[in-house]
Amino acid sequence: MGSDRPQESPNQDKLARFNTDVPHPARVYDAWLGGKDNFAADRAAAERGLQAFPSTVKSVRANRAFLARTVEYLVSEAGIHQFLDIGTGLPSANNTHEVAQAIVPEARIAYVDNDPIVLAHAAALLRGTASGKTDYIDADLREPDKILQAASHTLDFTQPVAVMLVAVLHFIPDSADPYRIVDTLMAAVPPGSHLVLSHTAKDIFPEEMARFAQTMNKDSAEAVNLRDRDQITRFFHNLELIEPGVVEVAKWRPRSELEASAPAALWGGVARKPA
Repeated sequence: MGSDRPQESPNQDKLARFNTDVPHPARVYDAWLGGKDNFAADRAAAERGLQAFPSTVKSVRANRAFLARTVEYLVSEAGIHQFLDIGTGLPSANNTHEVAQAIVPEARIAYVDNDPIVLAHAAALLRGTASGKTDYIDADLREPDKILQAASHTLDFTQPVAVMLVAVLHFIPDSADPYRIVDTLMAAVPPGSHLVLSHTAKDIFPEEMARFAQTMNKDSAEAVNLRDRDQITRFFHNLELIEPGVVEVAKWRPRSELEASAPAALWGGVARKPA
């Protein structure tokens, strides 16, 4: 399996708070991707989201493709072999460890999420290469110190780490100070580390996205907080942005014109922590 820690059965306290009557972002996202780990409330919310922003599925898929391309870049060109993937979501195609370990089998990945159904699927996320290492951390992004302490069992923080915050920061309201959270995470990793970030946009398809956020926030377990490009670029302050900078996720080093043309309503970027 590639993990030094034994697998544990799902925590019963976690599963006790699992409410299938309330849409949860991880399960709604799964519904958009055509997965089976969702319930009627999630599918209804997914349908409402599609009505507000008909290109939602294409946008979600573009975001997954962005994740795969950034991991490929980090391993192949930046020499990164360690990943802290926060807000993992449900297992899908091209998970971080699959992309990284296909290139470098020794790559190490620490996944972080706090959704009970993701916890139940942790075993799938932990299925890595024999020479690599993967682990799952049950924690909330609002607890960066807890995440870093737990991740130290899997990752070597004296060596560069890629901090992956893909489509998760928009669930952190301004009142929780998302910029402080990102600063705390990046302060803990050494120079040469990278930040990968994508975030639902306020200023791409603005009218549709305003309706989308209003619709999704009616009864969801986690509210969506839209931000514009300048606000999202602020997450990269004190870091060196990698070309092409903060762009629509479909336009971050696309493999084809078809990939580049996807109607993605997220800004994304990759940046390096300087010496």
